[in-house]
Amino acid sequence: MPPWTARQDSTTGLYAPVTPAGRVLLDRLAAHLPRIRSTAAEHDRDGTFPTDTFDALRKDGLMGATVPAELGGLGVDRLYDVAVALLAVARADASTALALHMQLSRGLTLGYEWRHGDERARTLAERILRGMVAGDAVVCSGIKDHHTAVTTLRPDGAGGWLLSGRKTLVSMAPVGTHFVINARTDGTDGPPRLASPVVTRDTPGFTVLDNWDGLGMRASGTVDIVFDDCPIPADHVLMRDPVGARNDAVLAGQTVSSVSVLGVYVGVAQAAYDTAVAALERRPEPPQAAALTLVAEIDSRLYALRATAGSALTAADALSADLSGDMDERGRQMMRHFQCAKLAVNRLAPEIVSDCLSLVGGASYTAGHPLARLLRDVQAGRFMQPYAYVDAVDFLSAQALGIERDNNYMSTWAKRSGGNGKSADAAGPRRPTPTSR
Repeated sequence: MPPWTARQDSTTGLYAPVTPAGRVLLDRLAAHLPRIRSTAAEHDRDGTFPTDTFDALRKDGLMGATVPAELGGLGVDRLYDVAVALLAVARADASTALALHMQLSRGLTLGYEWRHGDERARTLAERILRGMVAGDAVVCSGIKDHHTAVTTLRPDGAGGWLLSGRKTLVSMAPVGTHFVINARTDGTDGPPRLASPVVTRDTPGFTVLDNWDGLGMRASGTVDIVFDDCPIPADHVLMRDPVGARNDAVLAGQTVSSVSVLGVYVGVAQAAYDTAVAALERRPEPPQAAALTLVAEIDSRLYALRATAGSALTAADALSADLSGDMDERGRQMMRHFQCAKLAVNRLAPEIVSDCLSLVGGASYTAGHPLARLLRDVQAGRFMQPYAYVDAVDFLSAQALGIERDNNYMSTWAKRSGGNGKSADAAGPRRPTPTSR
């Protein structure tokens, strides 16, 4: 890292944590970075998940870093600090950082359920959070349906539920013990609702496939998971809004769940810059004028990338802590900061990595070169919800032009997928839900 970065204000640019808990997390992660860095190329080449790394993180208590201190965790509660930690890991290996993001973000969202949810949500959240601290709970999220199946939750006739369907792109799944799933109710007397059932790995009918062969993030364990009439106890289901309820308050939770991933792609860009500059420094002859110009341009774009992501995370932290105003507007503002930054990051980070290949030259155009891995890994940001590019454009333009739309991408997915014959418009007025995050 260039020496000037160490002198930057910690509240901008993702250069340092802003809380003592964040500093503890970063310091303790530092001991694991040499292992992560040394095995990154092998796991990328073979498409294997770094299980040993995550076992070590569990034993060191880092899988519970974002669990509230009252429950035994490190108490890291700033999105900014989580992004700083992920940036550091991504400089060693982006796949590991992406998988770790799944666990750290779940600590934040479940922490909100524990503090603000109803009795069922608090009880379930506390049980999982304490498991995260003990190293017994590795929590994955299953959001995107596979194109062949719609994930539904229907009554089992005895007070519980049956879960069927298939989710794709579930990172960290090879070591996951708990899976928080996005599903739609079906077969009930009322209108279809969004729901978040929690599935444990030993649930009958549940299968984790070994089918990841991605272009990038090859060591992230981003596989498919399948549900075949999985029995889900009633107290393992967090019920959400009716489909089509247009509850913009939930955008706050979606932001908290995902915005820290910006740190992963800033870390990829920084790693590419470090690799390219080191290559130039090793050459016996001084760089040519074009190379010097490109270094300066990359430096400027990296500064803009860090500043943009840091600003969005700072704003999200401030808005997340304020529960006093209009919760719909809070959700929209949090998502707006996130999406503006995400569009910029998804443009700037790949440009930086690509130009770093130009600086290094043909040596970087081989499958085993670190820059080749970074070039593939950085592309993943374009496809991650919320939102993928087309949805982000729809959201931001609608906010600017005052266009009415359902901003909850999970609700629009459920509405498109059909239901139990009940119209989403028949859902009735929305009731505020404290567990929307």
